[in-house]
Amino acid sequence: MSWLDALGWFGSALLVFSLLQARILRLRVLNTVACAILTVFNALLAVWPMVAMNIVLAAINLWFIARMLRERGDERAYAVLAVREDDSYLGHFLAVHGADIERFFPGFAGAPADGRSTYLVQHGDETAGVIAVRDAGDGTAQVELDYVTPRFRDFAPGEFVFRRSGLFRERGFTRVLTAPGMVAPYYDRLGFARDGDRYRLELA
Repeated sequence: MSWLDALGWFGSALLVFSLLQARILRLRVLNTVACAILTVFNALLAVWPMVAMNIVLAAINLWFIARMLRERGDERAYAVLAVREDDSYLGHFLAVHGADIERFFPGFAGAPADGRSTYLVQHGDETAGVIAVRDAGDGTAQVELDYVTPRFRDFAPGEFVFRRSGLFRERGFTRVLTAPGMVAPYYDRLGFARDGDRYRLELA
């Protein structure tokens, strides 16, 4: 196999792999790289219709990537809605994503619990995630669940929830403690401090 054949096969494989991604930003980035590789491959073979198609697809991907990155820092893109723990839509959402929730929050009990408040994180009319918080006293909000669907994990809804939404300050909290034992925590990127098996955020 020549290096040109290898380039074509690699670009095609990357294109297919990109379409398997649940995280939309990652899909767009990988798809753009694959289109760039296939543009070079087809240009070397002088297959100009395929060159034109891949250039157009790469341009479309870049436009969507730019829009996604703008939305990631736009607090107007998200809203936090309080819901009752016996809400039927919440129950449906937790059931649909139950296996994924268990992977990141082993042992989380989805059944209603005394003293716990639950919030849906919305992106337009689409649910990006769910937050469950318990008042631990002394101004401390104990997070029991902070789940984001795979589609939105590249868009930092947690930054909005913890830093910009006012969710905790408006309820009189001065400190946030994350759920202990969370798998693959991301809180250090939001300015949380490590506190044993969890993370802590002091609210200004």
